[in-house]
Amino acid sequence: MAKLKRAFFCTSCGYETPKWLGKCPSCGEWNTISEHVVAKESGSSARMTSAPRVEPRKVQDIEEHATVRVDVGNAEVNRVLGGGMVPGSLILLGGEPGIGKSTLSLQLALTDNGLRTLYVSGEESAEQIKMRASRLGIHNQECTVFTETLLENIVTQIEELRPDVVIIDSIQTMSSDLVESSAGSVTQIRECASTLLKVAKTLGITIFIIGHITKDGSIAGPKILEHIVDVVLQFEGDGNHTYRILRGIKNRFGATYEIGVFEMRDTGLREVANPSEILLTHYDEPLAGTAVGAAVDGLRPYLIEVQALVSGAAYGTPQRSTTGFDQRRLNMLLAVLEKRVGMKMFQKDVFLNFAGGFKIADTGMDLAVVGAIVSSYYDRPLMEGVCSAGEIGLSGEVRPAPRTEQRIAEAARLGFKRIVVSSFVEKSVKRPKGIEVVFISNIAELPKALF
Repeated sequence: MAKLKRAFFCTSCGYETPKWLGKCPSCGEWNTISEHVVAKESGSSARMTSAPRVEPRKVQDIEEHATVRVDVGNAEVNRVLGGGMVPGSLILLGGEPGIGKSTLSLQLALTDNGLRTLYVSGEESAEQIKMRASRLGIHNQECTVFTETLLENIVTQIEELRPDVVIIDSIQTMSSDLVESSAGSVTQIRECASTLLKVAKTLGITIFIIGHITKDGSIAGPKILEHIVDVVLQFEGDGNHTYRILRGIKNRFGATYEIGVFEMRDTGLREVANPSEILLTHYDEPLAGTAVGAAVDGLRPYLIEVQALVSGAAYGTPQRSTTGFDQRRLNMLLAVLEKRVGMKMFQKDVFLNFAGGFKIADTGMDLAVVGAIVSSYYDRPLMEGVCSAGEIGLSGEVRPAPRTEQRIAEAARLGFKRIVVSSFVEKSVKRPKGIEVVFISNIAELPKALF
C-alpha cells in the first residue's frame, strides 16, 4: 500500500522543501512555493527484500553492446540525436510557444520512415491535428492519433498498440489519478515523466515528450524533467523570423555539440542542410558596413553576414544596439577600437545586426564584427570575397577561434578568396587550394587585411 506525504515544491524550478518558504532558495523567486500531496511507498525494508539482488562487477568484466540507432526520417533531427534515436529512450523537446514544437513532432510522426507512431495530444482535437496533417502531408500510414490527458489511459493504449514511437504533446497537460494535484503541477509532471520512462525502458519504445517554457526561457519543471529523461532538445528561434535551431542540451547516448537548422514554411519545417546559403546575401556591388564571419556552432561551421551602422551621436549619450549579439561584448570591442586603434567611438552611435535573426555567442566572430564596424566608420566596403574568424582580446591581440581549420575549409568550399585568422595557428592549420589565408596578430593589422 501507499501512504500520502505532503511536500512543498517551487512551481518555477521544481525545488523541494519540507516546509513553506516565502522565497525559493534555488531560483530566488518569491511566492512560488506551493504544497502538494505526494504518493510514496511505505516500508523500505519490503522493497529491499523484493528487489532482485545485483552484485557489483568490475568495469572490464561488463559486456558492452553496440548502440542501435533508428532513423527518424529527418536528417537534422538525426544529426542532433547523434545519428538517430535509440529504442527505449525518453526524449524531451522544449521551446517557446509558437516556435514549432508541435509542427516538428507531427512531421516526425507523419514521415515515411517505416515506424508505427502513436501521437498523443492533450492540447488539440483530432480534427485540428488532421487539418495540420493535411497541410504537412501524410506519408506514414501507420500514424495513429489519440487525444487523451489521463496517463493511465495513455499507458493502456501504448501496451495494446505497441508502437515504435510515441509522441506526447504536451507533458504539462497530462495527469495521473495517483496524484491529487492539477495537471501541470510539479508533482504531476514528475509522476507522468517517471511513468513514461518506465514504459519506454520496459517495452523498448522511444517516447518524445513536449515541454513548455517558463518566462525565464527554461523548460517548466527543469530540475525534474531534465534529470528523468535521456535526451533534452531545445527548439530555438525568433517567431518573427523563419529560421529555427534544434540544439541538444543533454544526451545520454551521444554528444551535445550538434545543431539542426530548419526553415519554417507554410508546408512545415524544411531541413537546411547548408546554413551558409541562407545566411549570406549576394549584392550587385559591395556595401559599406557589411562583413562575413566564419562561425562554428558545435561541430558545424557556417558563414554568416554581420551588418553594422556607425553614425554621429545625435544626443549626448551614444546608442549601442545589437540584434543577435551580446551588447556587453560589443561595448568591449568598441573600447578596444578606441584604445588600441584610436577610433573615436565615444562620439558614435553603433547598431549591429546578424542576418536571419540568428543569435551568435561565438567569440570567433569578433573579427567580423570589428570589420563591419570599421567599414561603416570609414564608409568604405570591404574587399569582395573576404571573410574572417578570430577572437579579440583587451590588449588588441587576435586570438585563434575554436576549430579554425573547419572555418577555413567552409570558406573555401563556398568560394571565398581570402580569410583572415589569428597568427597563432599559422603553423598548425591546413591551407586549402583556392583561398588565401591571411594571418594577423593585432587588431591594428585588420584594416589592411580587409580593405
